[in-house]
Formats: sequence, structure tokens, C-alpha cells
Amino acid sequence: MPDRVTRSVLAEQIKELLLEDILSGVYAPDSRIVETLLARELGTSQAPVREALRGLEALGVVELTPFRGARVRRPDRDELVEAYVVRSEIESLGARLGVPRISDGDIDELSDLAEQMHAAARAGDGRKVASADTAFHGLIVKLSGNATLTRVWRSLEPLSRTYMTLVVPGADPNWTADLHDPVLEALRRRDKRAVVRALKSHFDQASAMLASKLVEPGASQDAATGAPPVAAGGAAGNGRLGDRHRRQARKALG
Repeated sequence: MPDRVTRSVLAEQIKELLLEDILSGVYAPDSRIVETLLARELGTSQAPVREALRGLEALGVVELTPFRGARVRRPDRDELVEAYVVRSEIESLGARLGVPRISDGDIDELSDLAEQMHAAARAGDGRKVASADTAFHGLIVKLSGNATLTRVWRSLEPLSRTYMTLVVPGADPNWTADLHDPVLEALRRRDKRAVVRALKSHFDQASAMLASKLVEPGASQDAATGAPPVAAGGAAGNGRLGDRHRRQARKALG
């Protein structure tokens, strides 16, 4: 039993490190994650790495294929739009439950996250916009006080954030940041119906943008620029952990 518990803890740590690297663009969509190489880099056996990859497969972020290993998934446009429809309903329910509980401190925290998005957008840092975006929406769901709702939201969020941030060509970080202002304004007024309307509008606009801009599977170039799509911040998947995460991983795993 202790060995199994230890392996599960390692697997969860590895899963979180890999997820952050996928979300930050170290592993680009369609890139391979080599189990043996990763285990060697982390100084661990392949068992917790394999378990971590299965956890990411359950989130819809990684695909495991017999005899071919793991790769970062690139879902099709319809799947991503469907995920946004579900997120819209989840967050609307979260708002209906959470607005009556919201405090001035919560509003201050949401305002700070919105300002972080705008500051990152002005700096052209898409990854920081995505990170603050996630925290903003996550806090709305968390304020619902419903743990089940939060778990369901977390199961969808990595899929949405990875591909909206890293795959959609020509995504404008300023547009993304601006999209949150009506939601924040409605939250400040503690107007539950207005918050729900703002969230639904938010996701309708995001879905429309996604459907119009997402490069379809097999397309090799950005239709607007003729350039291949690149990960946010210019990061390219190379099948290896980022240097910072490698240091963190070695420290965490002893």
C-alpha cells in the first residue's frame, strides 16, 4: 500500500507539471510526450509517468495510442465549441449560486484579475492573459460554494484554455481582456441576472471567434497570414519539460 500511495502522489505531481507545460506551450498541440525520456528527466520510474499521462488523457488534453505513446491532442472545432457551450452553462449556474455570497474582497480580487488581463494584453503576453482569465472564471465558479460544480469546471478548463491560447491564429489578447469587463461590471452591481447574461454573451462571442479563426486539422498555415500557427509566447513543443519545471520536478521528486 505505501508504494502505491507514493506512486500516486508522484503521478499527480508529474501530471500537474505536464499540464502547466502544455498550457504554457512547452508541448505544442500534436507534439509527442516520450514516457521513457520524461521518466529519465525526472529521475523516476515509468509507472508514475504513465499514470500521469492517463490522468491527462481523462482531461482530454493528451491522447494515448498503443505502440505510439502519448501526444498532445488537437481536438476539432466542433468539440471546442461544444466545450464552450457547457462551460457557459456551468459558469452561469456558478454565478446564480455565487452572486448572493460575493463579498467586497471577492470583487476586489476579480477586479485585480481583470486588470492583470488588461496589463498582460497591453504587453502582448497571451500566456499571462490566459492565466488571469482562468483565475477570473475559476473564482466565479468557486464562489458558488459547490464543490461538484467546481470539479466539473476544472475538467473542461484545460481543454478550452490550451487550444484557445495556443492554437487559434490571430487571437487578440486585448479583445480577450475586454470581453471580461461586462461580467465584472455586473458582478460589482451584484446583479445576478446581468451576470448570467454577460457570461452567456462572453461565451457566445468566444465561440463565434473560435469557429471563425480555428485552423482545421490538416491545415498547415494561418489563412490570414500564411504563417504556421505558433504557441503563445513563441514557445514550441519539443517533447521535453521546460528548464524551470525540470528543476521543480527534481526538487519535488527528491
